[in-house]
Amino acid sequence: MKLLFIADPIEGFNTAKDTTFSMMREAVKRGHTLMACEPKDVMWQRGGKVTAFVREISLTGDAQNWFSAKQKAPDEIPVTLAEVDAVLMRKDPPFDSEYFYATHLLEQAEREGARVFNKPAALRNHPEKLAILEFPQHIGPTLVTRDASDIKRFHAEHRDIILKPLDGMGGMGIFRVGPDGLNLGSITETLNQGGAQTVMVQRYLPEITQGDKRILIINGVPIPHALARIPQGSEIRGNMAVGGKGVAQPLSARDRATAEHIGPILAARGLLLIGLDIIGDCVTEINVTSPTGFQEITKQTGFDVAKVYVDALEAALTV
Repeated sequence: MKLLFIADPIEGFNTAKDTTFSMMREAVKRGHTLMACEPKDVMWQRGGKVTAFVREISLTGDAQNWFSAKQKAPDEIPVTLAEVDAVLMRKDPPFDSEYFYATHLLEQAEREGARVFNKPAALRNHPEKLAILEFPQHIGPTLVTRDASDIKRFHAEHRDIILKPLDGMGGMGIFRVGPDGLNLGSITETLNQGGAQTVMVQRYLPEITQGDKRILIINGVPIPHALARIPQGSEIRGNMAVGGKGVAQPLSARDRATAEHIGPILAARGLLLIGLDIIGDCVTEINVTSPTGFQEITKQTGFDVAKVYVDALEAALTV
């Protein structure tokens, strides 16, 4: 099969931990061929079909210079998305206007016959922080608002809160305000931009000290091990991007039940892969753009997550 990965620049991949790389490596083991591009390389013109200017790549096995490409910029080759076997959209957040526009181009490609994973409309309809609102039975006290007075009231009720922007990733822009309310006004102004930006506010969950658990769900079925991302030192965030320690652990009965409830619902909408984030027993985010954690779980447990994913991808392409 020919697989096209739409992602951030592949030159920046850390192959020791990158999940997209692990997908590529498993695909190559099975004889599939790889192409790569960025969202900016995708275009459509009346009279034609959605096309990407891509590089055909091979894996070298070298950890440093991990790929070789037949083409170099600006000599990428045009490929019609409908003519490849699968398009894997793996662009990291932020989910900004350009990401939004990319989903529309990819949805047009679907109308022309392309197979895109995760499904573009589902990516667009499930912003990673707001997607949890559909499942209130699984989340802690949460507020979504632009209004500073709403945030002040929420803090007065819950006393210890977390504030975060809706378009952040990797722990970016997350603040904690304790019972003393110190800097609540300033933090609110920073995040809501004077009422112009919507903010998510959640009650602080002390279970974060045990880890922010990433549960990977492939075609509705949870992987049996979570990756608990544990904050280090004085940090309140467990995200690996800010130094959190990733520890793989078996799913608890409660986490498995939550994943088995949410997973099939989202899989039916075209989300082949999601990453459910849980602190304690509360879902905090549902990651759909480029969930990570494959390599950490596989290295620590021996459970081959990439194999399960490519199995599911191949099965989806036969439907």
